[in-house]
Order: sequence, then structure tokens, then C-alpha cells
Amino acid sequence: MTKQQPRIDSVGLEQLQPGDIIYAATDIYNDGSIPDMPEKEIIASAGTRGVLINTGHLAEDESQAIFLVRFEDGHSRLSPAIGCWPQELTGTPG
Repeated sequence: MTKQQPRIDSVGLEQLQPGDIIYAATDIYNDGSIPDMPEKEIIASAGTRGVLINTGHLAEDESQAIFLVRFEDGHSRLSPAIGCWPQELTGTPG
């Protein structure tokens, strides 16, 4: 995860609730924090649908939001929950 400016969408991420559908805005890779998955393996390609599990923020910087998301794989199974930066997500497909 790299810090960048938040992505602007017609549906603001701050309005989403746990259980809402969300999409990967960019390709998201394992940064080594998911056990039993090789580091740098793709977790979700841009446009992949997922479900928002929870929202939070960094302990060191409460202004930096983090979204806990589970993405679908090619067989409609959900990935392990992963933490995503706002710029990695979008509330709209495409």
C-alpha cells in the first residue's frame, strides 16, 4: 500500500457501510502481510468486486483512513480480509 491522494468517486467512500459492495480502483498486491500467499501476488485486479468489512484509521495518524475489504476471486469466493488505502478503492464499478 502506498500513500497517494484519495480517489474521488460519485459515491464517497466515507458514506459506505460494512456489507456494502466496493471495487478495487487499482491492482492490489500482497505486501507480505497475508500468510500462505506469496508476497507480491495479486489479490484483486482493478475493477474486482469486494465487500466492505470495516473502516478505521492508522493509530499514528487518525486522519489516514483504512478500509478492511474482502475481494472476490475468479470463482466468487472471498479473499482474506485486507486493509486498503482509500485510493485503492472505488464505490463504483469500472
